[in-house]
Amino acid sequence: MPSTQPPLLLLDVDGPLNPYALQPGPVRPGYVSHRLRPGAPADAPPVDAGERSALRVDLNPEHGEALLALPFDLVWATTWMQEANRLIGPLIGLPELPFVDFLDDDVATPSPTAKLHWKTATLAAYAGDRPFAWVDDELARADRRWLARNHAAPTLAHHVDPKVGLVPKDFARLAKWAAKL
Repeated sequence: MPSTQPPLLLLDVDGPLNPYALQPGPVRPGYVSHRLRPGAPADAPPVDAGERSALRVDLNPEHGEALLALPFDLVWATTWMQEANRLIGPLIGLPELPFVDFLDDDVATPSPTAKLHWKTATLAAYAGDRPFAWVDDELARADRRWLARNHAAPTLAHHVDPKVGLVPKDFARLAKWAAKL
């Protein structure tokens, strides 16, 4: 029986939210540059502007509101995992979200000849019988084909240019897809 819950929006950070491919260039208009230290204890001192171990992360503070306005249950699908709740979400106005734990992966790995992104099978397993949209900068045709054959519910594997990040047409595409379910 199909799920009556809203579809999931499985959200990557680097690429869709942080257009990292522009770095070390200037920050895009509408974005704010942050120096973040993933893995540091929550009580660690603030990042020093010149600290080399900190990552530059450019975020658009309007993205949180735009994501919350979509008819999805949001889930972090990023190597930031739980760190996205501590470091990324507050900067764009997102509440704490569930995250896919890629370190606790009991999913059978598809054949290496499938040429899938390393997240693909794990995200399909995480979604279970729910429809989902996956927003990432590393998606390929093979991922879309595999999901169409191996995930019973509808899926949208939506590629975002890592030089651009999420833009209004991406939000419109996601809303349109969810409305068709």
